[in-house]
Amino acid sequence: MSPFLGEFIGTAILILFGGGVVANVVLNKTKGNNSGWIVITFGWGMAVFTAVFVVGQFSGAHINPAVTIGLATAGMFDWAMVPMYVAAQMLGAALGALLVWLSYKDHFVATEDGPTKLAIFSTGPAIRNYGSNLLTEIIGTFILVFGVFYLTAPGFISDSGEMLSVIVIDGQEVGFGLGALSALPVGLLVLAIGLSLGGPTGYAINPARDLGPRVMHAILPFPHKGSSDWAYSWVPIVGPIIGAVLAALAFMAI
Repeated sequence: MSPFLGEFIGTAILILFGGGVVANVVLNKTKGNNSGWIVITFGWGMAVFTAVFVVGQFSGAHINPAVTIGLATAGMFDWAMVPMYVAAQMLGAALGALLVWLSYKDHFVATEDGPTKLAIFSTGPAIRNYGSNLLTEIIGTFILVFGVFYLTAPGFISDSGEMLSVIVIDGQEVGFGLGALSALPVGLLVLAIGLSLGGPTGYAINPARDLGPRVMHAILPFPHKGSSDWAYSWVPIVGPIIGAVLAALAFMAI
């Protein structure tokens, strides 16, 4: 599997499970209707765990442009590969949102509230204050990326002591990434972020997680859809990128 395909599939899995658990909780007439925030945060944590476990060996399972940019800022990932990874993540997120819509199509029809449907595709603030919302996303993504640096093996060490981002195993290049063994800690980290910091904004902490599905919300046909809230869409893009860069700078300084 190529790194592009790995990121595409991994991010699709992330959104299928993550968006799926939100749909199960908030849409009318589902088996999980009104089961609460704990179910949503646990579902997202398991979504990250599954995605990382499945594709970590192929792409490093960044499944998040903020993680990719953070690793590149810290010198652990080639900047030349960043556009390809981000494109794969955006497309995978869009596919995951499409699969959620197909799975819950009848329940989208049975639910009349537009903002409820939008919550399945993208995040939104509990209290709209763009400055505060941006800060929340910066803090949440900072701890995500900072945690990734320490919860996972930070690259590979050569015989000379040099930090490497790629090594060759059995003739194949293996790049820095989360890896299968690090899937559970990172999933638990996302669970903790959702439980502790998810209340103000819904913890996007991932530009692809928000933008790809938001585009699909605008495209897909279903009744009582309402606005895609493009006025807010920049917050879950800019905030996570700033948080990731700050986390990389802090990691390098320490």
